[in-house]
Amino acid sequence: MEPQVSFNQVVFRGCGIDVHQKVVVATISGNGLKKETREFGTFTRSLTELKDWLLENGIIHVAMESIGIYLKPVYQVLEPTSLKVWVVNARRIKYVPGHKTDKQDSAWICKLL
Repeated sequence: MEPQVSFNQVVFRGCGIDVHQKVVVATISGNGLKKETREFGTFTRSLTELKDWLLENGIIHVAMESIGIYLKPVYQVLEPTSLKVWVVNARRIKYVPGHKTDKQDSAWICKLL
């Protein structure tokens, strides 16, 4: 059985984003929210849907890994909003308990946020 990792919640409502060339996987969690993970495309229309989903759910903070150039369009769509967007060091958040998937990565980033 894998160990459970728990943290004290500091961020009221947050989102962890795992960015790839063709897909963005986002997990939201926080007070009054059911933890939810969704996938979005990487074109502006899909990234705008991501932004709208985050704002509709009252997300305040967003964290995404600093891997490659794929995060730039995501950052450019999210940064002008009221969201606090953090690009985090991938090496510092590398350890994902259990088998690694994109959904687990985004959930782990959200949890660390």
